[in-house]
Amino acid sequence: MANPVLVEVTRGGMVESFHRGAFALVDGEGRLVAAAGDVDRTVFPRSAIKVFQAIPLIETGAAAAFRLTPAELALACASHSGEDGHVRLAAAMLAKAGLDESSLECGCHWPFDAPVARELARRGETPTALHNNCSGKHAGFLCTAVHRGEDTKVYVGRDHPVQVRARAAIEDLVGQALTIDACGIDGCSIPTFAAPLKGFAHGFAKLVTGEGISPQRAAAGRSLIDACMAHPWEMSGTGRFCETLMTAAPGRVFAKTGAEGVFCGALPDLGLGFALKIDDGATRASEALAAAVIARALRREDADLAATFDGLGRRTLHNWEKVEVGEIRATMPPA
Repeated sequence: MANPVLVEVTRGGMVESFHRGAFALVDGEGRLVAAAGDVDRTVFPRSAIKVFQAIPLIETGAAAAFRLTPAELALACASHSGEDGHVRLAAAMLAKAGLDESSLECGCHWPFDAPVARELARRGETPTALHNNCSGKHAGFLCTAVHRGEDTKVYVGRDHPVQVRARAAIEDLVGQALTIDACGIDGCSIPTFAAPLKGFAHGFAKLVTGEGISPQRAAAGRSLIDACMAHPWEMSGTGRFCETLMTAAPGRVFAKTGAEGVFCGALPDLGLGFALKIDDGATRASEALAAAVIARALRREDADLAATFDGLGRRTLHNWEKVEVGEIRATMPPA
């Protein structure tokens, strides 16, 4: 089954490029409210499910024991830009557990945000593991391990208790076992497991409705989602699209990007979760489609807010002389 074209890139009055993909908008009982493409195809969710991976941070009592703030919980779910505030917050989380950046096993890279990377270079500095976009997630893993008295070495390994707990939480939320033959290694070295796209959407719906999971798990997931919605900058960074989506509807939209064209999220007031994947992995397309899926979910409840997200699903393209040359636009199927 070939996925449909869900995002177009125009030049003048013509479609110059296009992106195929799939999306699922799901309620707490697992019913498809809207969908396009093959939502049963297994995909790697990458960083779009960091909330799922952070649930044991709450459930084990580690977050409470180390008095992690809502901003720090948001960073534990973040793919951040490596800005100074992100670096300081990740270091503070580690310090609460008696650790420092040398304990991180995520590797280091220059901040993905070009202005942030240039400023770091201008100061004559080089990146550390704290600048890794996943350093907050890893700090959360380490806080959990320290709280449980577990070895902090090789905590990224598939069989380490930290990853075993994360895997169990994901299995509960997607509603199926995660098998070794569908396991890869993520960019930050932890295991990443593939599952059907609609399963990830259902997982987010479960967290905001409490349906099909324990009250404790629902409370843990909701506390993380609420932290991210209250602190979208900590969960992403200046000008990042996750921040843009969540600040457009404060407290009403949770959205999280992942590598290779993945986006997941939830609309807590509506009890809906969503997940999408662009076949060619293009971020420009996943961002446009994420906004369009949110707009579709909101259309019957709040037409004005839906129009705002419709606008976020279209981006005007300019050339180097700032002349308008085309746009990126989502092409949703009929409701």
